[in-house]
Amino acid sequence: MTQTIELPFAYRFDDAIARLALDPLNAVDINNQLVKIPLDHSIITLQSIGSFHEPKFEITGIESDEQLHRISSIFHFNRSLESVNAHFAKTNLHELFSKFEGTPIITDYSLFANLIKSIIHQQLNLSFARTLTTRFVKSFGTQVDDVWIYPTADKIANLDVDTLKSMQFSARKAEYIIGISQAIAQGELRLESLSNETDENILKILTKYRGIGPWTAESFLLFGLGRENLFPVGDIGLQNSLKQLWKMENKPIKEEINSHFKAWSPYLSYAALYLWRNIE
Repeated sequence: MTQTIELPFAYRFDDAIARLALDPLNAVDINNQLVKIPLDHSIITLQSIGSFHEPKFEITGIESDEQLHRISSIFHFNRSLESVNAHFAKTNLHELFSKFEGTPIITDYSLFANLIKSIIHQQLNLSFARTLTTRFVKSFGTQVDDVWIYPTADKIANLDVDTLKSMQFSARKAEYIIGISQAIAQGELRLESLSNETDENILKILTKYRGIGPWTAESFLLFGLGRENLFPVGDIGLQNSLKQLWKMENKPIKEEINSHFKAWSPYLSYAALYLWRNIE
């Protein structure tokens, strides 16, 4: 089934898929403004047929209203960005939001994929982290047409540490990935049900597990669940972006950053996204 969606707000799709294309596991065709999304082991094609000011999309392969809802949620079609831009027009980030107006928060295609990817990326340079993630998915995931799908928690739960170590995972990180997959496979950790919890509760729940610290849990909130009012204050990239934007000699400390949260709320996640975008 093919559906067409028109958005009543400006939407920077070219920027969004350019960021998606940085991950070699994403099936993106920048020239044709097209991305293929794996959902429920079926492949859905999303293509822009509109413009920045008049965004319009053709979605092919939708099999249910639930899938359409998930695509709309992943790509931020279901929430207008106008209120975000209007809010930041009155703050000290107004130039940033004018520059990148219409940039959406796009979430990962699955919560398990988001969590495992974040754990793999911990304390690694970005290039090797992407190499290791690609190796992991191509070893244990599945490929439908030309699209790679992350493995299930059940499959990873049955691996042994030595298998991942042979792929250049550290022993500790291998233990984290397998342990968390086992918790999910056994029903102890139910990622989907977390969407009904507050940010604070989710942070408490996730950080109980070995391998999930504040950075990974915050990444889950922002790029897994798409929460709108989260700012990972300890992120070095955000600190460097603010240092550059505010023309500071040193990176701002936590207290300096926190002092702006009242003005930026309830859209702290967009502040973080646009600050990352400014140094990419």
